Formats: sequence, C-alpha cells, structure tokens
Amino acid sequence: MAATKVTSPNHWHLRQAIHCIRSGGVLAYPTEAVWGLGCDPLDQAATQQILDIKNRPIDKGLVLVGSSLEQFQDWIKPLSQTDLIQVNSTWPGPITWVLPCYDHVPKWVRGQHHSIAVRISAHPIIRALCDQAGPLISTSANPAGKEPARSSLRVRQYFAEQLDYILPGALGGRAQPSEIRTLTGQRLR
Repeated sequence: MAATKVTSPNHWHLRQAIHCIRSGGVLAYPTEAVWGLGCDPLDQAATQQILDIKNRPIDKGLVLVGSSLEQFQDWIKPLSQTDLIQVNSTWPGPITWVLPCYDHVPKWVRGQHHSIAVRISAHPIIRALCDQAGPLISTSANPAGKEPARSSLRVRQYFAEQLDYILPGALGGRAQPSEIRTLTGQRLR
C-alpha cells in the first residue's frame, strides 16, 4: 500500500465535525489505517447509537482517542514512572494501551472492565478534532463481523443514513488498525 500524505482537515469540515460531536451526533472519520466511528464519550445516547449500528455488545468496552495524555487525566488513574515511560514511548502513534481507569468512567465506555483502552493519535485530522472536542470514542467503522471500512464510500454503504457526519480526509497509510497492548506486555490485537 502506497503511503498517503495526510493533511490537516479543511476548517469548514472540522467545524461541522465539532458541531456534530457537541450536539450529540455520531461521525465517521479517517484514522491511521481504517475509517472510525466516534462521538463524545460522555454522551450515553451517542455511544449507544454506535454500539447499535455496529451490533457491538456494551460489555466489550470501546477505545478512546485523544491528542494528548492530559486529555485523559479524568479517565485513567495515575501511572507509575515506568508505565508512563512505556506508554509515552509509543505516542503519538498507532498503539492503544489498556490502562486502569477511575470507577466513575461510564460502563458504556469501559464495558465490564476496570480499565479503558486509550490512544494518542498521530493522524492530523484526529489530532485537530481532539484538540477542539477532547477525547472521542474511536471504533472501526464496520458492523460486527465485517471488514473495517477503508473508504468513505464503504462507510456510506455500511451505515447509509445512520451517521450524522462523515469528516472527509485520507487514511494514514497503515495496513493494520492500531495494536492494543496492556502494561503487563500482553498484546490483545
């Protein structure tokens, strides 16, 4: 797969995406390897909409994506210096870490776990989006059991009118979605 030059989003499109998030909507956006679905993680109705259109059970939990570790200070418990070095050595980038979370983190985000999966993205569109909207739910744009969407056309084919906005842009050129790791060295994907 040839590398694609990813540029920052058009300001008008970015404003539309921010409005979508702040008004309780669900949007699709390009990530490092596949298209993602996102919303405000504190909006239970929007998160449930994502779970419903993906046919994904709530108990699995969802990934949060952000543009800085500081955006997760109310979500994840403080990390040891060793864990912080380990996590920061992979960010920004395509590594998602499963980290211990506070008890107040909503079940619709963490599922049945006492941890959440978080990633600091290097993708300029995601970074611009999170810089203005804060952390977002980030899950692949596909119904359960189907291949993740690698184009906005496939997003439309999968979800038609079930989304509130599709943020135009290019994928980041990676062949595989982000790797998921635990602090104990386990790789979950």
